Amino acid sequence: MGKKIKKEAEPPPKDVFDPLTIESKKAATVVLMLNSPEEEILAKACEAIYRFALKGEENKATLLELGAVEPLTKLLTHEDKIVRRNATMIFGILASNNDVKKLLRELDVMSSVIAQLAPEEEVVIHEFASLCLANMSAEYTSKVQIFEHGGLEPLIRLLASPDPDVKKNSIECIYNLVQDFQCRATVQELNAVPPILDLLKSEYPIIQLLALKTLGVITNDKESRVMLRDNQGMDHLIKILETKELNDLHIEALSVIANCLEDMDTLVLIQQTGGLKKLLSFAENSTIPDIQKNAAKAITKAAYDPENRKLFHEQEVEKCLVALLGSENDGTKIAASQAISVMCENSSSKEFFNNQGIPQLIQSLRSDNEEVREAAALALANLTTCNAANANAAAEADAIDPLISILSSKRDGAIASAATVLANMAMQEPLRVNMQNHDVMHALIGPLRSSNTVVQSKAALLVAATACDVEARTELRNSGGLGPLVELLRSKNDEVRRHASWAVMVCANDELTAVELCKLGALEILEEVNLSVSRKNKFSDAAYNKLLNNYLSLKYSLTGYLSSSNIIGDGFYDYGRINPGTKLLPLKDLCLQEPSDLRAVLLVNSKSDISPPPSMEDKSSDIGYGRSISSSSSLRRASKEKTNLHFSAGFGSPTEDRSEPTSGRNTALSKLAMKEKGSRKGRGKKEEEKVKEEEEVAAVPKLIGEGSPDKEWYPPSDPDFCVYVYEVTKSIFPITNIKEQIEALAKYVAEKMGGKVSKEKLHDFSWELHISELKFQLKSNVVPIGLIKQGIFYHRALLFKVWYEGVHEKNNAIFRSWAGQLVMTALVTEMRTLNKDQIQERSAG
Repeated sequence: MGKKIKKEAEPPPKDVFDPLTIESKKAATVVLMLNSPEEEILAKACEAIYRFALKGEENKATLLELGAVEPLTKLLTHEDKIVRRNATMIFGILASNNDVKKLLRELDVMSSVIAQLAPEEEVVIHEFASLCLANMSAEYTSKVQIFEHGGLEPLIRLLASPDPDVKKNSIECIYNLVQDFQCRATVQELNAVPPILDLLKSEYPIIQLLALKTLGVITNDKESRVMLRDNQGMDHLIKILETKELNDLHIEALSVIANCLEDMDTLVLIQQTGGLKKLLSFAENSTIPDIQKNAAKAITKAAYDPENRKLFHEQEVEKCLVALLGSENDGTKIAASQAISVMCENSSSKEFFNNQGIPQLIQSLRSDNEEVREAAALALANLTTCNAANANAAAEADAIDPLISILSSKRDGAIASAATVLANMAMQEPLRVNMQNHDVMHALIGPLRSSNTVVQSKAALLVAATACDVEARTELRNSGGLGPLVELLRSKNDEVRRHASWAVMVCANDELTAVELCKLGALEILEEVNLSVSRKNKFSDAAYNKLLNNYLSLKYSLTGYLSSSNIIGDGFYDYGRINPGTKLLPLKDLCLQEPSDLRAVLLVNSKSDISPPPSMEDKSSDIGYGRSISSSSSLRRASKEKTNLHFSAGFGSPTEDRSEPTSGRNTALSKLAMKEKGSRKGRGKKEEEKVKEEEEVAAVPKLIGEGSPDKEWYPPSDPDFCVYVYEVTKSIFPITNIKEQIEALAKYVAEKMGGKVSKEKLHDFSWELHISELKFQLKSNVVPIGLIKQGIFYHRALLFKVWYEGVHEKNNAIFRSWAGQLVMTALVTEMRTLNKDQIQERSAG
């Protein structure tokens, strides 16, 4: 055998790359390695990138700029487990960067990330995949993507993971997802409540807190509340409240309890197990403001149910709320006030707060915190509604001043509630008077001008409640409140329009205010509203009629008709018919106009300097002409005020001299004056002074319209009218038979207006010339009715109505009605020879 020759080693193949160990100090180089086909290089590159990303936000931004995200998304589905794990870890860290999240949404990697939650994957992959989803779920679009790719089910399953980080990430992601109602519904279907309740037993506070937060959201739905109750969830929550070491969880636990207490069954269950008393005691005795606040909120939520309120009252929850009102913390005061607002829907609770609670709420009205004041005002609004005792209690606790102060608040809710309380108080006259003394009408101007419809509505309602007497209406008028009130009639809001109409109806109860409202266009607006089926309301129609009935001059000009209940007083003037929408000029403006060929404006004015003739056999001997009609006018006003019909009769004599009427009238007046002078000789000095003082008071005139001119203006006087009234009072009023009395008065009117005129002498009855002469003498188109000695039917009808109502103090309703029916018949009888076709129609020209 030959000697063996040793075989030489074969050289390495020429096409094989020798292994190379690379050490890179640049992140860009490592990012390039992510495109390598070698698993080992990919794994090491991912590991290096993970460590780099952990160092801070700047590094995450750098990786984004270097384009690392897109190749990494491909590695999430890599066949190699290590590469896939390392890529998932990177995304768990990178997903906290907002720009990275945006890019991941665009690349649509949710399905790849959710796939890493599969049961067969490692716990580390579960941890970082759930962390990635938790970071991504903070954005709405990402929530939608996670839900649509079926991410909820694996997340709920991972709540039972042995790893606390996996639990924490999963419950955080679920908490973000259930903010959407669709996700909440799916959570119920997947029976997520039991595993979430199990997390309350965790030793990690962050997991317990996230579990409570999640329960606080999902228990807004009844199905989840039932599920929680069936799984003894209330026991877990009460146990947390009883554990002082878990005080950092008490606030969230109370939020969940607040939701659960909305269900009557849950409330009964917790009450039967003693949990409700524990809850109230816990809230009352806690020293942590947020806990007290949340406890009050829990009561508020549950108390919206009537049965819950009843159960709360049985557990004396009112005492707890009153105690919370005394807290130094504003948030607690607000929550307690809100709870009282709801609880006082129960009548028994409302009575309880009469003695306790109202003083504390009024103290809160003086707080510097606007929210505290608003919450207290809301509670008082509900407490005083339909409860006179509580309204009195609030007034006795000095609530009026702070409530009026709140009317100038910047918070609309506070203003609306304060106005409601004041309106409730104004139902009682003593409180209403007290409010007026605090200048409530002036304080209402701001709310009436508000742009908030609730504030507008409540302010108008307060006007309706407080403007029940002349002083209040005068204050409102002088403060400029009528203008914004009239504007509210145009509101598109039904409640605002209804309350504004109500307020206008109340304000129109006296003539001065009614006239001012008409000047501001209230009548036209109401007429337009009443023509609309959808905008009309029961108060708009009543307000329209009230304006006309207390501005009789306008009513007569618009309609040509006055009913038997329309009592004419001083200051009434008959301008003639006007077309709808036409403005009726004020009496002052008409008086200051030069005489023209327009029809005369007939004026009723009983005020006069002339005293009446004395009568020794009648008590009326001490009553002057001006005071005679004034007294009857006052009686009419007093009578009408009882039915909320306030009529002004305050006009005096003019300060300037007018042209003297006919000599015959002057002679009659002189005789009457001499008779009066003689009758006073036997009187004592004091009695004379008293009568003189009364006459001066009766003669004090009232201004027409608004403003304070340099020189006061008064309408022209009508002394003849006063004499006629005296004669009618003496000769006709004593007639007891109604029909005879009316006929006698009709004859008297006809006699004073020129008597009967036959057809043959009709052309000699030159009443137009007579009126023109009066206009020339007075230098005005306004002619006092008593100066007319030749008048036709409309002069006579007006004079009859004025005289009859002026002297008949009883104003018997049947009598007035009969008089209204007979007036034209009687007058036509007395002037029957006049050809009605030849009598001009009553017109404006």
